[in-house]
Amino acid sequence: MPIPVPEHGPCLVCGSENPKGFGLRWWYEDGRIFAEHTFTLAQQGPPGYAHGGALAAVLDEAMGAAVWSAGHRVLAGELHIRYLKPVPLGAPVRVEAWVVGREGKKVFTEGRITLPDGEVATTARGVFVEAPHIFPEHLDWGWRPEIPEG
Repeated sequence: MPIPVPEHGPCLVCGSENPKGFGLRWWYEDGRIFAEHTFTLAQQGPPGYAHGGALAAVLDEAMGAAVWSAGHRVLAGELHIRYLKPVPLGAPVRVEAWVVGREGKKVFTEGRITLPDGEVATTARGVFVEAPHIFPEHLDWGWRPEIPEG
């Protein structure tokens, strides 16, 4: 059963306190973070399609949430985004991310955006680096899925 992931107020992607934010609601299940989302005119790039930066932003947030859910206070160190198909505005898509490994202070992730027909539109890989000095100690999501080493 999916577990709701706590949101953080002013976040551009998932914060309920940001009137210009995207408004995604993250869920956790079986080692993955996911959300359903419909990009709107506010996130348009090419006419009728989502902006590549908007796609990257939601994948960055999803991959970061996957790492945070494992108890690591991190910042993105590297993102690699592949745009395979354009994402139409008004179409409900699935955004998901998961942790694939860890090496020292680095945590490695993958993610994707899937179109309503099941085709993968965008993929991502990320390296997130522990940065506990940036975040308040009280931030804790309360679950700890296993992260494979290496």
